[in-house]
Amino acid sequence: MMGQLSTIIMGFADTLMVGRYGTNELAAAGFVNNILGLLIIGGLGFSYGLTPIVGALFGEGRLHDIAGKLKNGLFSCAAVGVLLMCLAGLLMVAMPWFGLPSELLPLMRPYMFVLLLSLLPQMLFNAYKQFSDGIQDTSMPMWVMLGSNVFNIFGNWLLIFGHCGFPELGLLGAGLSTLLSRILQLALMAGLFHHTKRYALYRDDFCGASVTKAEQCELHRVGWPVALQLAMEAASFSLSALYVGWLGANALAAHQVAITISQFFFMLYYGLSAAVAVRVSYYRGMGDVQQTYKVAASGLHLCWLIALLEGIPLFLLRSKVGMLFTDNAEVVALVALLIIPFLIFQFGDALQTTYANALRGMARVKAMVWIAFVAYIVISLPLGYLFGFVFGWGLVGIWLAFPFGLTTAGALYYREFRR
Repeated sequence: MMGQLSTIIMGFADTLMVGRYGTNELAAAGFVNNILGLLIIGGLGFSYGLTPIVGALFGEGRLHDIAGKLKNGLFSCAAVGVLLMCLAGLLMVAMPWFGLPSELLPLMRPYMFVLLLSLLPQMLFNAYKQFSDGIQDTSMPMWVMLGSNVFNIFGNWLLIFGHCGFPELGLLGAGLSTLLSRILQLALMAGLFHHTKRYALYRDDFCGASVTKAEQCELHRVGWPVALQLAMEAASFSLSALYVGWLGANALAAHQVAITISQFFFMLYYGLSAAVAVRVSYYRGMGDVQQTYKVAASGLHLCWLIALLEGIPLFLLRSKVGMLFTDNAEVVALVALLIIPFLIFQFGDALQTTYANALRGMARVKAMVWIAFVAYIVISLPLGYLFGFVFGWGLVGIWLAFPFGLTTAGALYYREFRR
């Protein structure tokens, strides 16, 4: 859970500190982070395909076959990272046609370009992390990610506000700090793997392993369905930022604050659910199918408990949460309104993330694509437009569509896992 939280703490810190710098900067960061977040989460989903493969080998005791999976995973993740950079570049060029407030575009372009450069080191780090998770060594990536996040927060302080003789770069400074942090976490994880005794067994096999067509096909066969599933889920939130952009800078800023809070909850669920995927793949390798069912059910119960423990104080403090990010009274009021639909969809969010990861641990991922398409593209996005603009409910209406998509996905993933 700590490791998964660390994947979004960079964005959380950027939003928090940029919001203190200015409302326009917060709105610009919100749009760019939503759009690039779609690509980052899709890439993360692709790398997740490595975990069930490694986990099953670990459960079978075939330790000497694991390093070859890592070498092939690094190759395939690098290729996907380059692809994501190209897609981000196209989106950056197309930005003027998105109907956004014109005053935000000069802030968005340089910030997006710098973050674009961070996609490749992020994907390579993902490969190392998923390998480590697959062998049930989840602590080392956690410490690496926490360390890089401390570096990012300090870098934000220096580069956003111009402390200690550094230039005051505002939003661009946040982007540069994130880029350097992602390079640092890759360097640390690669250094630990290639130069410490902790991974000596796997390192010897890594040197002798080859990148093969068969291994690449296996990784892409498992990785792309997970990537598409996560990307479509993220799209129901990220593409909604296009709708929100039509409502103005304050609505976009409030949307970004609420998304940041949502990501915090989601990554707690996803961290626990990633543990479900690791344990399910381990028991799948051992041939103990009944235990996989118990693991998934326990994960769901724990996710619901987390939702309850966090949801109650968030509801009680909903009128004050926005003040952590900005002193703009309208933005704070909008955030308070968004907390209600946000709390409504926690039931479905916990359900869908638990059983999506249980399916990933079983390496049964093809059905996840059509389920995600129906839930997020066919149901959630059109309902967001219907509630927000046809019914005239505005920003709250856009957010009221999310419970429908998430709960539908959760129910269908559960059905597929039981089947």
